[in-house]
Amino acid sequence: MQERKGAVTFKGNPMTLLGPEIKAGDKAPDFQVVDTSLAPVSLSDFRGKVKIISAVPSLDTPVCDAETRRFNQEAAKLQGNVVVLTISLDLPFAQKRWCGAAGVDRVRVLSDYKDRSFATAYGVLIKELMLLSRSIFVVDGGDTVRYVQHVKEVAQEPDYAAVMEAVKGL
Repeated sequence: MQERKGAVTFKGNPMTLLGPEIKAGDKAPDFQVVDTSLAPVSLSDFRGKVKIISAVPSLDTPVCDAETRRFNQEAAKLQGNVVVLTISLDLPFAQKRWCGAAGVDRVRVLSDYKDRSFATAYGVLIKELMLLSRSIFVVDGGDTVRYVQHVKEVAQEPDYAAVMEAVKGL
């Protein structure tokens, strides 16, 4: 598996990402994750829709919590053809509990805990922590990646304005 040493940092320490580097213009790789009821979900389930895919290390951390709440607010302003997916390695039960407590109801929260197919297909698995790096992918209705943002320092929030601007262009 491809390794990208120093691709991101965690609290200032260089980290290695496993998997390919996905770029704008690439065909979005398919993946198999599960929702909070353990039902299988794949990229193809959202064909024809614009997808904001937000990868986060864990919903039970302050930055991931803030990011997912922010995308939940942004989702309320988006057209019906746009879906927001937040993917982490948290167990689906923990994700469901967190969504209920946080009032997150517009973001589809998905778990890649079973086989890390999203993590490895999108190159966002941090080798040293075995968590997802903080990354955003905007994928159009034809499943082409149109925008990618890897947050260099995993402990910081993404540039929300840049993500929303990329979505408006679609």
